[in-house]
Amino acid sequence: MDLSHSTIFIILFLTFLLLPFSSRSSSHYSTLVYKTCSNRTSFNNNNNQLLLSSRSYSQTLTSLFNQLIAQSSQSKFFRTKELALDESAVISGLFQCREDIAIEDCFSCVNSLPPYISSNTLCTGSTSARVQLQGCHIQYNTENLSAETTNGDETEGRNNGNNIIIHKECGEPISDNETYFKFRELMENAFVALENEIAKSEDRFCRSSYEWVELMAQCEGDSDTCECNECVSDAVRFAKEECSASISVRIYLDKCFISYSYHLGSYENPEIPTNSLPGSRSNSHNTPKLAAIVAGGAAVLFLGFIFISLLNSRLKKNDYE
Repeated sequence: MDLSHSTIFIILFLTFLLLPFSSRSSSHYSTLVYKTCSNRTSFNNNNNQLLLSSRSYSQTLTSLFNQLIAQSSQSKFFRTKELALDESAVISGLFQCREDIAIEDCFSCVNSLPPYISSNTLCTGSTSARVQLQGCHIQYNTENLSAETTNGDETEGRNNGNNIIIHKECGEPISDNETYFKFRELMENAFVALENEIAKSEDRFCRSSYEWVELMAQCEGDSDTCECNECVSDAVRFAKEECSASISVRIYLDKCFISYSYHLGSYENPEIPTNSLPGSRSNSHNTPKLAAIVAGGAAVLFLGFIFISLLNSRLKKNDYE
């Protein structure tokens, strides 16, 4: 029994139609957000003394990356150290993925990070670096064990309270004064909701919505509750100071990040809800993943239905013949 060419074409077309559901999120998580690199190279410290040979540094860093990549198939946070072959230095490193992405996407994201660091345009030879993608980040730091005083080398950033600010993105600003004050009142309440959510989170991550605002926060995986709360509070304060009129913001500190995006309805009239009650909050920790599963499942069921229908139709035709 052979299927017609048109039937095979329809089946193949519907199969390829499903491919974006499996690949779209993974590729999005690997998009570069920012990178910071130390001015010091792996070959010289501040006193122009040799830290590591080029070969030793490359092998040690590769070994560290291999450890991180291997662990990313099992966990969304991991910290480790790698001793150089000549034992003159040690490279410490970690990776962390967003808690709301699948472990397969975490592995894919972390696996895409080393090429960013080893490329000719990003962090080549730096004793420390941090690369942030949409779904994960990796960082490492080289310490000279042979020096009289061992000081960790920090990547670029500036201090805001007890935490170092690494990167910020302030989105489109609101220009109208009346609208601005209404928006700021909304954001004050949204930030309070965010800080309450992260304080209750066991995995140091929260993704929630407050009226028309979608918010996210995550702390470094081994942070304790107090450290996490303090870091998120610092990030919120920095967002208010630096991006007060922006309808979308991303703030990355050394130990945490926060983001928010205003949408739904119109910020020109934030007192009239469109699909939520004032003050309402909903946790959407797994919303993107759930949506992808539902859409993919529905498409698979549809494909199966079409296939069975065509097969039955073909069988009946053969019976008549």
